Amino acid sequence: MRMFPIAAAAALASAAVLTTAGSASASPDTSCMQSGISTLRSAGLLGAVAKNGVDLTYAVESLGVTVRPGADISGVPDPVPFSLLLADHRAGDSSLFVYPWC
Repeated sequence: MRMFPIAAAAALASAAVLTTAGSASASPDTSCMQSGISTLRSAGLLGAVAKNGVDLTYAVESLGVTVRPGADISGVPDPVPFSLLLADHRAGDSSLFVYPWC
């Protein structure tokens, strides 16, 4: 398993969260995050993803996740750490990925 520097993952997570903080009316999309957690739980993957992250290929091919048009994911670690995955879900329309359950 490839490891990604924690500082870089934290920076990516911060960027995803900060994109939602751009306006006073923006609030974290916690319903999307909860739906993602439920999806992982239903697939029996929550514990493994929380511990090891999620493989991008698996997310796209098996879970139906797509890259948001115009998003640059070149700096996203693979596997995606759980904390970054949750932050991206909370980013709503500013997320890097489009999740079919949101």
